[in-house]
Amino acid sequence: MTHSAATSSSMSDAQRSALIREQVMAHGVELRQRFPLLKHQDALGAGILAFALGGMVVSAALYVAGHMAWWLCLLLNAFFASLTHELEHDLIHSMYFRKRKVPHNLMMALVWLARPSTINPWVRRHLHLNHHKVSGTEADLEERAITNGEPWGLARLLMVGDNMMSSFIRFLRAKTRQHRWMIVSRTLKVYAPLGLLNWGTWYLFLGFHGANAVASLLGAPIAWSATTLEVMSVVNIAVVVLVGPNVLRTFCLHFVSSNMHYYGDVEPGNVIQQTQVLNPWWLWPLQAFCFNFGSSHAIHHFVVKEPFYIRQLSVPFAHRVMREHGVRFNDFGTFARANRWTRRASKQSVQQPQTA
Repeated sequence: MTHSAATSSSMSDAQRSALIREQVMAHGVELRQRFPLLKHQDALGAGILAFALGGMVVSAALYVAGHMAWWLCLLLNAFFASLTHELEHDLIHSMYFRKRKVPHNLMMALVWLARPSTINPWVRRHLHLNHHKVSGTEADLEERAITNGEPWGLARLLMVGDNMMSSFIRFLRAKTRQHRWMIVSRTLKVYAPLGLLNWGTWYLFLGFHGANAVASLLGAPIAWSATTLEVMSVVNIAVVVLVGPNVLRTFCLHFVSSNMHYYGDVEPGNVIQQTQVLNPWWLWPLQAFCFNFGSSHAIHHFVVKEPFYIRQLSVPFAHRVMREHGVRFNDFGTFARANRWTRRASKQSVQQPQTA
């Protein structure tokens, strides 16, 4: 045990959290002094957004022109879209153009266009700021909506990568007509218009190709009209360049995020108990499409106002400090405990959270 870790063992969790925050913030200041470019936060945010959107447009153009395989376009655009998710998260915390409404809101609109599978980012702002206040509790609607606290099974697997399926399963679980109507109305409100268009396109794609697959197995191919085939050619392109990348990105992000956050038996306000660092080698295929979220997001709970690129640069230093002061790393038991903090939780204590 290092001297720092030995000293930490006599501290409360609040004292440990304060020490982690102080040291990681100081490291951020040091990084900015070492690399003056990092001080230009607004310009960096706008530049990263331009790079991500440009990458998505170029790869889409190459695919449509026949110069890029569909799978490569889908993977590249999922990666570029993951950058815009990080930017949206920073924008929610007002890290870019804080005092200039026009460029700030323009960035918010553009990151939403790049990720039409998500809820309205102006609505998400309220949910996410609430997440920091009540992380790990039943009132944490943002994390519960992406399956944090759900027992693992077929339902959670379906919900974790499909926002509409998540709402539908919660609708089926609702015990009153009023509750069901609330779920429907809120889903329509927060996903309109881009989310509804995105998921409608996805289901149309799945339905068309699913019907063709079944018909082929039965030896009775469907004779679609010319208009239907023309519409589906546009749908196919949309799925490869935008919808599909975001379905992949959504699954990766929600899987990682919902399992690195704890739920249900955390001490309110105890940042040490809110998250773990989840970065095993076998999660790298998922981390690639949520921009290393499992490794870097726990840092954000301690130092909220650092942009995502500073968090990424701080990972080696922050991980050492966090490990010394009691933050968990790769607690895989969370999968069996439905994300409870208590490691020896009985099966009776792992109950399905109430419907969000």
